[in-house]
Amino acid sequence: MTGLYSGVLCSRGFTAFVLAFCCVTSAQAAPALGDGVNLQPSYYANGRPNFGWEEMKRHKKIKTVRIEIEPDKAVQAKEWIKQAHAHGYAVIATYHKFSALGSDEISELLAAADWWRRHYAGLAASGPITVNLMNEWGSHNLTSAAYSSAYNDAISIVRKVYSGPIIIDVPGWGQETAVAAAAVKGRKGAPINDTDIILSVHVYPSGWNQALKHPLRTSDLDDLESVGRPCIVGEFGSEGAGKADWSGLVAHAKSRGWPVLGWAWNGDGGSMNMVSPSWSSAPHADAFVPATYFNTIYSHLGP
Repeated sequence: MTGLYSGVLCSRGFTAFVLAFCCVTSAQAAPALGDGVNLQPSYYANGRPNFGWEEMKRHKKIKTVRIEIEPDKAVQAKEWIKQAHAHGYAVIATYHKFSALGSDEISELLAAADWWRRHYAGLAASGPITVNLMNEWGSHNLTSAAYSSAYNDAISIVRKVYSGPIIIDVPGWGQETAVAAAAVKGRKGAPINDTDIILSVHVYPSGWNQALKHPLRTSDLDDLESVGRPCIVGEFGSEGAGKADWSGLVAHAKSRGWPVLGWAWNGDGGSMNMVSPSWSSAPHADAFVPATYFNTIYSHLGP
């Protein structure tokens, strides 16, 4: 998600794809990714809030958790991943640097790649993870050539330690689908060389496709799907001003077989928390219950 408050196969064969190829090491395969929720624990209780796993387990449509990790929380993240696996969830682990969201600085993306080079083994020791290289790198102004060049360099670093699928967020805070599609195909520069990638879109009412000068549309998801790479909706939620039909976009993605992950189970700094209390008010609460926002997200998960 943008700021502290802050997306699968681009076909109906996603589950088969993940089962066949979603390995994090040659010896250990990650679970298949299903629908799920986001968690952003880095900012609360020094990264040690109560996750409310028992409440989450009551809601069977949640299969995957996408955990945002600030670069200084690698130690805490090992425990987050361990807990998630202990409760039966597939894990997407995401490098999330709050101060670099929407940045076009190549140095920031390369720093994320180097962070994975240094920390992947330690994190994966807690259980299989699918790597989301960096949350929301790239602005609406980033060109497809710059996007592909930067990711080619970053992916080559991550590949030194990780052989599984790499999730990469499309630029423009997860909204510039046309730029990402052009980058994968090399329409305006060198293509993204690595084919074992998953493209992630972030869907909110404010979703905007600047390259095509319109709010994010279902046709934009189809355009991304056409490049032949797996896709997910890595984040979605209802808050924010804009004209994008966030609910229709999520429904369309699901109709194409894309896993979708709602923002957020807990850790949003505003009103988009599925459970109460929020970590911002009571990170060590003994128990959690569904908040008024809960069904906004949960109703979009599952078959």
